[in-house]
Amino acid sequence: MSAPAAPSESQQNGLPFALAAYGIWGFVPLFFKLLASVPPVEVLAQRIVWSLPLCFFIMAFRQQIADYLVALRDWRVLRMLLASAVLIAVNWLVYIYSIFTDHVLAASLGYYLNPLVNVMLGMVFLGERLSRLQMVAVAIAAVGVAILLGGALDTLWISLTLAFSFGFYGLLRKVVPVGSLPGLAIETTLLMPLALAASAWYLWIGDGRGFGSDPKISLLLMAGGIVTAVPLLLFATAARRMSYAALGFVQYLAPTLQFLLSLFVFAEPLKPVQLACFLLIWISIAVFSFDMWRKMRADRMVEIA
Repeated sequence: MSAPAAPSESQQNGLPFALAAYGIWGFVPLFFKLLASVPPVEVLAQRIVWSLPLCFFIMAFRQQIADYLVALRDWRVLRMLLASAVLIAVNWLVYIYSIFTDHVLAASLGYYLNPLVNVMLGMVFLGERLSRLQMVAVAIAAVGVAILLGGALDTLWISLTLAFSFGFYGLLRKVVPVGSLPGLAIETTLLMPLALAASAWYLWIGDGRGFGSDPKISLLLMAGGIVTAVPLLLFATAARRMSYAALGFVQYLAPTLQFLLSLFVFAEPLKPVQLACFLLIWISIAVFSFDMWRKMRADRMVEIA
């Protein structure tokens, strides 16, 4: 029997999966731009419809169907997953809308803010205590958001909706006793009636833009299920193989890629107030990341001792 992997080796084993997950999320605006002619609600509906079969296929491969069925019979779990399903649906819809309306910059800001929102939610709802550096990081980010109130109010709602919807989603999923993939499958199951109704409606009105209007568009909408499920599976694998603190450093890859895409591929204008906000957010992230690194280093020294 082989010896267990050292902590550093375990981190390395999980890093490729984390980079792949956040890399896909970072470049996913390029995929959704191909669907810009389709109504955002239909894109969301089709994303839900085609995610569920793939979730079942992966759950069967990983022998998690039983977990799905057990959670499906628990009313308390169902209520919490219904709330998380609504939150992730709102997050997906606003994200798709931001891409279709050339506001990828605002979307990237929302996902930069998300880890800091998670810290605040953990303090308010889970009784977690903030270190001094974490409090400084949150305060700097708050100043950055306040600056946007003065010059970019038209897109601030996108950033805050994405940050807080995903933050509350993560908070619920943290306390629901169900795995990431079975939980996603139940969420899509709960959303499926509305998704099927919306898909049927757009198919019936036949405006020539959505599913069934063109083979390429139809295939892209079906591929939305893969784009949804695959990075989540990669993320779940990474989360099992590396510490959550280490994973926290990698998560900034996605909004950074989105930020670069918005400037150099989609040619979105960067307003001075947005630049000032991003600079403060990056400073906040640097302070936050330094605090995480310091804690990881201290924990490693304790383990060695």
